[in-house]
Amino acid sequence: SCKKDQQDFTKNMKIIECPRDAMQGIKEFIPTKKKIDYINQLLSVGFDTIDFGSFVSPTAIPQLKDTAEVLKGLDLTNTSSKLLSIIANLRGAIDACNFEEINYLGFPLSVSEEFQKRNTNKSITEALKTVEEIHDLALKNNKELVVYISMAFGNPYGENYHPDIVAELTEKLHKLGVGIIAFSDTIGVSDPLNITPLFSTLISEYPTIEFGAHFHTTPDKWEEKIDAAYKNGCKRFDATIKGYGGCPMANNKLIGNIPTEKLITYFTEDLELNKQELYKALTLTSSISN
Repeated sequence: SCKKDQQDFTKNMKIIECPRDAMQGIKEFIPTKKKIDYINQLLSVGFDTIDFGSFVSPTAIPQLKDTAEVLKGLDLTNTSSKLLSIIANLRGAIDACNFEEINYLGFPLSVSEEFQKRNTNKSITEALKTVEEIHDLALKNNKELVVYISMAFGNPYGENYHPDIVAELTEKLHKLGVGIIAFSDTIGVSDPLNITPLFSTLISEYPTIEFGAHFHTTPDKWEEKIDAAYKNGCKRFDATIKGYGGCPMANNKLIGNIPTEKLITYFTEDLELNKQELYKALTLTSSISN
């Protein structure tokens, strides 16, 4: 019976594969054709969603200046995966909405005023107003907004941090009608002690919201993070193959994203993924990062 319950639960599991997060920190420009080939391979694996690109200023993230061109090269005819694009302002959201292939718009909202200004050139209050505008735009264009609450487990700038701040932002997003919120461990400080109460409390209080986890981790800590979130109700996990990408501010080169292949081993055979196509993607990943 317990095994059946776990299988029923994991049928609703969602893995969000994030090549965008992996690529954006690579300084040498990755040829557009190589990006297209790589993401097309990811589309054949069976991930719920591919976080494939970003409609932001090319000055801010030069690596992703070809997102529109990459999108045009993607083969979406034989995939169940949906596409997510990160945007940082209304202009980026408008650009993304020009493409009907995109299903989700992802917006970064922080518990840190400093990080919000660095990331989107807005205060938190201004960013919430932008969230409202983007949410309305998304609805009109048959898309869904995903809000990433960054610094959800700690603040590196010495500003006040408390889980109540995350809860307050969640309540404000709930009132705006946001249906998907991902808690982001921007600097790799999450652990079972702060993961457990955040997910267990807010998932219980907001049953209409789909909560996700975007963890950054050292190689020895990924499992305890996934375990804590999963056992407290989280069914949506962001990851990148081989753990590329992660935390430019963490001051620890070992901190990266949750490795997709590790995440899959945690859930063993309960995830419906094409393992052969996943192996091909694993092989291709090295060529993207070199």
